[in-house]
Amino acid sequence: MARLMALILAYFFLGLAMAGVFLPGLPTVPFLLLAAWFAARGSDRLHKWLYEHPHFGKLLVDWEQSRAISRRSKIIAVVMLIASWVVMYHQLDNVLVVGGSALFFIALATYLVTRPTAE
Repeated sequence: MARLMALILAYFFLGLAMAGVFLPGLPTVPFLLLAAWFAARGSDRLHKWLYEHPHFGKLLVDWEQSRAISRRSKIIAVVMLIASWVVMYHQLDNVLVVGGSALFFIALATYLVTRPTAE
């Protein structure tokens, strides 16, 4: 039962990671890391596929080996955070939500930028 739940969660987070590739504001890498973690517990085949994937594999290996994020991923993430916040600023009237989001996005961007850069 635990293995089945891990497999379901792995596919769920993989779906969110794939959606994050196309949707601004939805992160890809955290969901990909969760998908890999659950896949390791639910399906050796899916876990192997993720690590051998031409795009996702390098992200996972870089993170696993040195907790590193590629420069391109950092730039895209920070630009998307800024773009998401600008859209929220123009669409929402709630100062607390906009301000809280700004603080969260700044903390997230700081975390991303301070990680080692994968080459």
